[in-house]
Amino acid sequence: MANSLGPRAWCAALASLLLAGCATTTVNESSAQPVAAAETLPVEGGSPAAPPETVDSTPGITPGLTPSGPLPVDPTGAPPPLPALDGTRHADLVERIRAGFLLDDPDRPAIDTQLAWYARHPEYLERVFGRASLYMHHIVSEVERRGMPLELALLPVIESAFEPYAYSVARASGLWQFIPGTGNRFGLPQTWWYDGRRDVMESTRAALDYLQFLHDEFNGDWLLAVAGYNCGEACVARAVRENRAVGRSADFWNLRLPAETRAYVPKLLAMKRLVAAPELSGIAFSPIPNEPYFTRVDVGSQIDLKLAAELAGLTHEELFELNPAFHRWATPPQGPHALLLPIDAADLFRGNLDQLTPDELMRVTHHIVKPGETLAQLAERYDSQPSTIRMLNDLGTGALVPGTDLRVPSGATELPAKVLRAAALVDRPPAARRSSSKRPQVHVVRRGESIWAIARRNNMDPRTLMRMNNKQPGEVLKTGERLVVSRSGARGSSESAGKPAARARTLQHTVRQGETLYRIARLYQITVAQIVSWNGISASRVLKPGMKLKINLPRR
Repeated sequence: MANSLGPRAWCAALASLLLAGCATTTVNESSAQPVAAAETLPVEGGSPAAPPETVDSTPGITPGLTPSGPLPVDPTGAPPPLPALDGTRHADLVERIRAGFLLDDPDRPAIDTQLAWYARHPEYLERVFGRASLYMHHIVSEVERRGMPLELALLPVIESAFEPYAYSVARASGLWQFIPGTGNRFGLPQTWWYDGRRDVMESTRAALDYLQFLHDEFNGDWLLAVAGYNCGEACVARAVRENRAVGRSADFWNLRLPAETRAYVPKLLAMKRLVAAPELSGIAFSPIPNEPYFTRVDVGSQIDLKLAAELAGLTHEELFELNPAFHRWATPPQGPHALLLPIDAADLFRGNLDQLTPDELMRVTHHIVKPGETLAQLAERYDSQPSTIRMLNDLGTGALVPGTDLRVPSGATELPAKVLRAAALVDRPPAARRSSSKRPQVHVVRRGESIWAIARRNNMDPRTLMRMNNKQPGEVLKTGERLVVSRSGARGSSESAGKPAARARTLQHTVRQGETLYRIARLYQITVAQIVSWNGISASRVLKPGMKLKINLPRR
């Protein structure tokens, strides 16, 4: 990315995989009340503030929120569906998105304000689109398949900054920021094992279902649909009724809506304008390959997620980047049991999976029941549930019998020897013995890229990158050429030996009513001991609403 406003050129591609937390906005249930502003997660000493909530007060202009060109009129009065697009002809995903833009670009000061903010913060965009490169192809394909405007594929930029673990003060979660009630309404279960709001594929399906519902509810007006996604359809419907009652225009720009919603739609239109013509803002998008990053693999039964990562040759963190909906040590007993895996890891995973029996997919240890012990006590000790222990041991509903040998969950079980042997057969070091926490990856050279740019993007020393690929200084790279890169964070010198592969990102959690250290630890998939250490507090301390806690998370 390059920014003409700054003193130096931004050469790194927006598709880099640097991950950092950013501000989020929220989705509300059907409510006439404005939603609360989301928590801002400061990163690396402080990210730019979220784009401003500017309110456009220019009256009297009705935006044309219809697709470009006339559409046939349905005699029933219902707006016709938009034609599905063919995205396969584009090599670049950004070009594919541009080609699917269908909303008008009205001349509004509120859009200009948001666009100026984006232009001033290219580093924010770099982080956001770096995360987006994991998920965007799937989202674009789904929006396109439904014949919807591809501007909607950019909504997660506004909602969550493409951070799958984004969580707002309104309890909205995931890429699409569903709150619990709306998530349930659109088929996203939230259980002890699994939160469908963070499921990449399911939350995308639910978000597009909701947007289509809103589009139909507001007679084909996509701007009102987007506004309703932010504050709820009841809020928008009430504002429409109020305007019509006094003879005012009922388009988005003239409605009396919460300030956050008045800024929300301009943010999306500003992002659309930026992607459509980045050069006008001094921004340059490097191409993002128009190809899927992940594929779905159905395991068919419950599986220990740490084991799943090792079977795929991934780190635990890499697995959870694509499977953030699972927040326990295994997939749920009753499903879903499908995992999203990087395409280059799927075959290895399937091959290793074939070597295991269903019993070996669940890592367990043995516990001898002592007199007086209960299932509830064992479940708490092993971070499980009584029903899980019952299922593993085919127990009835009666009390435990002292001396019984029970199978209980354990993430510490060693990887089965047959899996280690299978990994060696595909010329990969066994996962348990690798010195690096990240697997080597292949980078496809894009037009104009240099060794220096690719090395910087992958946090490598250029000399290391040249040595790994037998390149000479000054050698010109060919478009489409494949280079082996390492995302381990190594700089090719002994000084970097022993350093962690990824720096932690720090965020601030504001304690809400009724929250405990244990609940907060579960939310961020960390331990109570870590929170206590980072904040210098006692594990027995009672938390008060409004209290600020420091949370350190590995960069994803």
